[in-house]
Amino acid sequence: MECTKVISDDLPLPMMSEMDEVMSSELKEIEMEDIEEAAPDIDSCDANNSLAVVEYVDEIYSFYRRSEGLSCVSPSYMLSQTDINEKMRGILIDWLIEVHYKLELLDETLFLTVNIIDRFLARENVVRKKLQLVGVTAMLLACKYEEVSVPVVEDLILICDRAYTRADILEMERMIVNTLQFDMSVPTPYCFMRRFLKAAESDKKLELMSFFIIELSLVEYEMLKFRPSMLAAAAIYTAQCTINGFKSWNKCCELHTKYSEEQLMECSKMMVELHQKAGHGKLTGVHRKYSTFRYGCAAKLEPAVFLLKSVAL
Repeated sequence: MECTKVISDDLPLPMMSEMDEVMSSELKEIEMEDIEEAAPDIDSCDANNSLAVVEYVDEIYSFYRRSEGLSCVSPSYMLSQTDINEKMRGILIDWLIEVHYKLELLDETLFLTVNIIDRFLARENVVRKKLQLVGVTAMLLACKYEEVSVPVVEDLILICDRAYTRADILEMERMIVNTLQFDMSVPTPYCFMRRFLKAAESDKKLELMSFFIIELSLVEYEMLKFRPSMLAAAAIYTAQCTINGFKSWNKCCELHTKYSEEQLMECSKMMVELHQKAGHGKLTGVHRKYSTFRYGCAAKLEPAVFLLKSVAL
């Protein structure tokens, strides 16, 4: 049985001019939505470098941005822990940064280590005497994922002053991977740092200063409230301000990071405060590391305190 759509003669049809006007208005709206300022090309210099995967780099970072929330933990997860607190976490991360430095591991290994620790602690209750075990085991897992040459378990036992056995580490390894469902492929701040530093046309000085600031952020529990991409962008912004002595965030950086100077300000101010107190107190591992010539004595630069006086627009 055929159905025919009947338009009643009683219903007024729009005039052609009105229809044209409506269509024109809708097209303009669509055009305005489609017009988004394109980020400047920063990859043409790597066109012949197959490792730079220029053809896919935009899609890769779009995926990182969409999925980064899955790698984050609640900034209040410590409330569910009964025997450890955020200060103990800070002591552990500060110590692991020194271990990472002495073992000469890759930068990405450190960031993945911290991510594994936080995701595990957010799901499992841990007693304080096992916290260091969680830390070294998380580093072992990160090494297996990122490094070409992985430290042997016996070395980790020595690093922990024989507080744990080989069986302890292997059992904790099984527990962590099962708790995290073997998910080690997560976008950490490091993933974004490399891309954003390229957009900032960084030199070695800016790179080292940026990593000094973001490693300070790894130790600070309160910084968990920011997404990895925000931490990376804010670290580079803060580093630029520290080196230049004035606010520095150009259009290229804004378009590639997708963060305006105003959006970065809260995170950046907290980073400046971390820089101010980096050489004081008990947790000075990052400051000592970046006070060496190997790391450009980045920690010895004066913090960008003028940012603390900035008022958000």
